[in-house]
Amino acid sequence: MSTDRPRLLVIQGANMARLGKRQPEIYGTTTADELDLMLRGHARRLGYALDIFYTHVEGEAIGRIYGSADEGMDALVINPAGFLYAGHALRDCLKSLTVPVVEVHITNIERRGMRSVTAEAATGYVAGFGLDGYLSAIEAALRLVGFVPGLAGQKA
Repeated sequence: MSTDRPRLLVIQGANMARLGKRQPEIYGTTTADELDLMLRGHARRLGYALDIFYTHVEGEAIGRIYGSADEGMDALVINPAGFLYAGHALRDCLKSLTVPVVEVHITNIERRGMRSVTAEAATGYVAGFGLDGYLSAIEAALRLVGFVPGLAGQKA
């Protein structure tokens, strides 16, 4: 860990900024802003630093990931969303990281007949648990870097 307070980056891929508006029958009615509030509250309560980045452009996601890695990011949680089909450049970026990567999907994409090309580069994968999956993914990432959620400053 770069400090006693781990630094996590959450990347929200293509279409995630439209959460709550795009296909609410599949993804629910919670908006991206509401999800961000939930995640930031979780970070405050558990004592980790959180950066959230939305993009519809694969190259922007790659740039942000590399920049965060250079700045000492401890772990990455990513919902590749629309990049899951053909995000080969993103997958190669993820493979180059030395920090844990946890991929998250709101729905069970396998059940929906989809396969993520980026998942093979992830340390772990959470799917099908709605927005709660983000909390599971973040807590898994925190444990992977030796941080016990809820016990700020203590290692596992």
